[in-house]
Amino acid sequence: MSVPGIIIASILFVAGLAGTVLPLLPGVILVFAGTLVYGFIVDFQGGFNTVFYAGQAAAVLLVFLLDYAAGVWGTKKYGGSRAAVIGSLLGAVLGVITMGPFGVILGPFIGAAAGDLLVRRDLSAALRAGIGTIVGFLGGTAAKLFIEIAMIIWFFTAAL
Repeated sequence: MSVPGIIIASILFVAGLAGTVLPLLPGVILVFAGTLVYGFIVDFQGGFNTVFYAGQAAAVLLVFLLDYAAGVWGTKKYGGSRAAVIGSLLGAVLGVITMGPFGVILGPFIGAAAGDLLVRRDLSAALRAGIGTIVGFLGGTAAKLFIEIAMIIWFFTAAL
């Protein structure tokens, strides 16, 4: 076990968990980087083998899939149209660019509502699609945090 390595990895883990809720930090990438940096420090000895890193990489891919699928699921679950789904994806990108951190939630909401409103012209259905996007985002964020915490627990299990 390398105490300096544990400290460096832990700093990256905390930054990664923060990045899951803050749009400017690449959350799961920082968590994975923490495990990788520690692996280099201990020369990939002990529990830091191919199986460990393949599992960690699979968790990273799962988080990326959740990132996109959760908002789409929420929009669809709340009755959003295809235009609402496309609007939420566009709103996510434009929201972060134009509104900063607030754009992470407001962008997809506005995009989904606007997309649905263009197609259906029903304000209540459009707002419901926007709310679905928020529900999906929040559910996806919770799932991502759960996976990242599992990654960190696995790391400490392998390190100690």
